Amino acid sequence: MIAIIDYGAGNTKSVMNALDRLQARYKLTNDISELQAADKIILPGVGNAKPAMDALDKCGLSNIISTLQQPLLGICLGMQLLFEYTEEGDTKCLNIVPGSIRKFANTTNPVPAMGWNTVKHNGSGIFKNIANDSHFYFVHSYYAQVQELIIATTTYDIRYGVAVHYKNFYGVQFHPEKSGAAGSQLLANFINLKS
Repeated sequence: MIAIIDYGAGNTKSVMNALDRLQARYKLTNDISELQAADKIILPGVGNAKPAMDALDKCGLSNIISTLQQPLLGICLGMQLLFEYTEEGDTKCLNIVPGSIRKFANTTNPVPAMGWNTVKHNGSGIFKNIANDSHFYFVHSYYAQVQELIIATTTYDIRYGVAVHYKNFYGVQFHPEKSGAAGSQLLANFINLKS
């Protein structure tokens, strides 16, 4: 069973639709015991980091997520919340992945970065059986800097991290649930990860 964290800040319907297409069993929940019992967990996210962290606090989840032992996938804002800090709203995040999230600045491109972009990766883990330079769909104004835990990158004036892996925690900046065949393969790879 996959638990989708329900905290009022997620793109839950599109994630559920994508899991339906994969015929995966899932439950939308913010119940701590159900999250702890799940095989896999998805932390979706759209919107602003500060209200999202406030919502996780209100649900009593901000201190629980870091203790989870099974594979967890953060999507878009869900990935950014895994880090220590974001410039968005000067917000302390979940403090799971070392590093900070920065705002696009001094770019000639429109912000937010919106639309399809190619992703470079090494083909392992959640990127298994996905061609390098596959296109994924993005909508975001903040980004992760490239560092040793980053497992995929793209370029939007600057090169930055679009996927991270640390212990049992994974994150993707793009929306796999809106990214066609490549996104479906990534979700299937996550579902099939060994705990």
